Amino acid sequence: MRQSNINNRLEELISVISCETIGDISKLEINKIEYDSRLVRKNDLFCCISGTFLDGHEYAQAAVDAGACAVLCERRLPHIQVPQIIVENSRIAMAKLAAEYYNHPADGMVIVGITGTNGKTTTSYMLKAIAEQAGKKVGLIGTIKNLIGDEVLATSRTTPESVELQAILRKMNDAGVDIVVMEVSSHSLDQERVHGIVFDVAVFTNLTQDHLDYHKTFDNYFAAKKKLFNSCINACFNTDDSYADAMMEGVTCPVTTFGITRNADIYAKNIDIKTTGVDFTLNRGKESIDINVPIPGLFSVMNALSAASAAFALGYSIEHIRAGLENMSPVAGRLESLPTHGRDFMVILDYAHSPDALENLLNTIRGFAQGRIVTLFGCGGDRDKGKRPIMGEVAGRLSDFLIVTSDNPRTENPTSIINMILEGVEKTGCEYVVIENRYEAIEYALKNAKRNDCIVLAGKGHESYQEINGEKKVFDEKQIVESILSKMQD
Repeated sequence: MRQSNINNRLEELISVISCETIGDISKLEINKIEYDSRLVRKNDLFCCISGTFLDGHEYAQAAVDAGACAVLCERRLPHIQVPQIIVENSRIAMAKLAAEYYNHPADGMVIVGITGTNGKTTTSYMLKAIAEQAGKKVGLIGTIKNLIGDEVLATSRTTPESVELQAILRKMNDAGVDIVVMEVSSHSLDQERVHGIVFDVAVFTNLTQDHLDYHKTFDNYFAAKKKLFNSCINACFNTDDSYADAMMEGVTCPVTTFGITRNADIYAKNIDIKTTGVDFTLNRGKESIDINVPIPGLFSVMNALSAASAAFALGYSIEHIRAGLENMSPVAGRLESLPTHGRDFMVILDYAHSPDALENLLNTIRGFAQGRIVTLFGCGGDRDKGKRPIMGEVAGRLSDFLIVTSDNPRTENPTSIINMILEGVEKTGCEYVVIENRYEAIEYALKNAKRNDCIVLAGKGHESYQEINGEKKVFDEKQIVESILSKMQD
């Protein structure tokens, strides 16, 4: 029988961590664990987290004023008049306390973690579909949304902070979930959000340049990803990726490899890419089966192999794998074809926002496009600046016409972002236009579309907002395209 009781006695909670206490905590029962001082309520435990831009220790007094009954911190705070719990690493301590508070909700569920630069979301949905074919109730934690079966839970980041993550796992456990499929970001691994979770299967999809605004160097980015494989029972690696061997080095658990171009335990042959999907033969030892995945592109084969490798590691049959892959629903914002209501051009929506993802996307579209490829894209502000000219070069090389615009400029000047993109575009000689306002850029693309054009809206995918000057504003490209088309004369 699953236990959902919350353990809120602070003295019992801190028994799982190494700490020094100041003040009497023997009778304290906490309301919840909180790390954002703005959300603190009476009798909360406030955790001082040293973040990328802010230090939670500076907000301890604000948390106490809001009602915090105790503070978890990495150093003594002389002016704080509530009990203090001093630890070496507040992120690790918070993760341990959260698991204890929610009575270790991961226990009793199978946990799969998927990491890599690209392919995490689609792979997770593919594995969800396979597990459901095997009769399992699935929880999904990832970029687009969190799910318990078909029930949608709110999400704000790929991998939630440890407190929210444990709360979600508690809901999933209480709902009778059998398997949790989780996208595990490099940020979450570096920030110990998944600390203490033992993954039944960990999957590596690939590694290309991204998030260097945070990690600073590619080596740091690699090291963050590799941490996932220190806490797993089985591991699956894409051996077509140039970093696979280094990622596998030192891994002591059973390993399954998958790929197309190199020898692997699970591999694809007879690949036939079509406009509506891709056919291939899935091979594993003496087993083989023909599969159709309803998402076109070579990367769809790799994502399918990634999901299949995890499924095999979990003991699912090859028939479950085929049924799941062939019957899966489209993934929002991933090579998603938008309705154009009989017009003689296509509109494709995709989340591609790294050089590798954009190149894979445009190469795939080149395989079925009947006319020009018109790519509309930008790059995010306050993020890895080094990839901007690279993405400009990729887009210019693989497109027939470019519309360079804003993505989520956040607090940066959109013009300066665009100028960095153009450094790469201008190396290619591709014809382009700059329209900073993304709505106007989409409107321009649709109103100037020619017969058989494929208009690619890259970068935002499933996102329903645009972040400008630090403020998130409603911006759903599906709705925007529908609205513009409805106003256009046939």
